[in-house]
Amino acid sequence: MTLARRLCAWFARVKRPMPWRLAPSPYVCWLSEIMMQQTTYGAVLPYYARFLERFPTVEALAAAPASAVLKVWEGLGYYARARNLHKAAKQICAAGAARWPKGLAEWSAVPGVGPYTAAALASVLDGERAPVVDGNVARVFARVWELEDDFHAQGARRKLAARLQPLMDERGIRPGDFNQAMMELGALVCTPANPACATCPLAADCAARRAGTQADYPRRRARKELPVRRT
Repeated sequence: MTLARRLCAWFARVKRPMPWRLAPSPYVCWLSEIMMQQTTYGAVLPYYARFLERFPTVEALAAAPASAVLKVWEGLGYYARARNLHKAAKQICAAGAARWPKGLAEWSAVPGVGPYTAAALASVLDGERAPVVDGNVARVFARVWELEDDFHAQGARRKLAARLQPLMDERGIRPGDFNQAMMELGALVCTPANPACATCPLAADCAARRAGTQADYPRRRARKELPVRRT
């Protein structure tokens, strides 16, 4: 079985029953992706439930005053996400009925949606073969392939996405499942410290595991030396 197939088979067995996975729609998938930016799954869950209770549809969100949106978001932090969510809802509902973006290019034009989020939404909702690269994915494949890149740089992330593309393009691989599987693996197994290599579906492929160098990847940015000033 190929790497991509093993990864997707593992995901099918162990994926967490996230509420937006149980009943996926453009609205809940988009909302969850924005909420999960810079935030953990456990922290997001209560906010997600409260937000949907107050704004059950994108139309309800678009019609709400900005102060109400920010109030429901209160405590989740990174408030630009809430402001962008509200702005985007108004754009999506500009013609009256919601007109959802389709594909990577259209999702990329939505306020608050960067390259990672656009690829995640386009793959899950539209079946577009666009690999995601976030911190979890970069950590997994930095270890699997012993990559020396600094993944804080967008160039390194684009380079990794290009290397992941043939895996996603393999016949029978569902793009949304492949992307979610990579993210799930980084979140649950290939963690920053003490990765659970014994349960990893990619253990046989992992160069860092064979060398015992998991802790060395991904490479850390060299710290700039602080200047010394004598006065």
